[in-house]
Amino acid sequence: MASEKQKKFFENLKKLYGKEPLPSYEKIAHDLGYKHKNSVWQYFNKLKEENLICEKNGRFFISPSEFGAILFSSSVRAGFASVGEDYIEKRVSLDESFDLDNPSTFMFKVSGDSMVNAGIFDGDTVIVKKCSAAKDGDIVLAFVDRGYTLKRLRMKAGKVWLQPENPDYPVIEPEESLTIFGIAVGISRKL
Repeated sequence: MASEKQKKFFENLKKLYGKEPLPSYEKIAHDLGYKHKNSVWQYFNKLKEENLICEKNGRFFISPSEFGAILFSSSVRAGFASVGEDYIEKRVSLDESFDLDNPSTFMFKVSGDSMVNAGIFDGDTVIVKKCSAAKDGDIVLAFVDRGYTLKRLRMKAGKVWLQPENPDYPVIEPEESLTIFGIAVGISRKL
C-alpha cells in the first residue's frame, strides 16, 4: 500500500467488517468517521487495484488471503532473535486449511493422556473430518461399545482394534461394536 492512511483505512475496514460483505460507501464512511463517501470510494478503489478487496456474487469482500495467521518461510531457532518480517511467506487461515466451514468438519477438546505419544495432550482441541471409513494407522474418533474415544485404528488379518499412544493404557478391542465417526486431521493447542 502506498500510504499510512491507506494502511490504517484497510486495517479499520478489516477489523470492523471482517469476512462479512462490505456495506455501501455511505455506511463505511459513517462507521469509520469520514465526512464524505468520496474519501471511502478513493480508498476502496486503491484496495481493489491491489487485490485486497474482491467481488463475489455482486458483493465486495476483503480478500480471504488477508485473514489468518502469518506463516514465516524460515524456521525460528530457540536461541538468538532474528528479524521476522524479512521471512514472511503468506497468511494462513485455519478455517481454510482445515475447511472448518464444511459441515463434515468438527472440533472437540481432548480429555486424558492416552494419545500423548502421538502429540495429542489433555486440553488440546482436535479437528476431525467426518467419515465412516478409515485405514490402518489413522487416528480416529470412534464409538466403541458404549462410548466415544480418540485412538489409532489398527487392522490386521480381519481383526480391528484401537491402539492408545501411551503404554499405560490397554488396547481397546470392541466387544459389541466399533463405529468410525471421523479422522483426526489436526490439533490446536493453547499455550
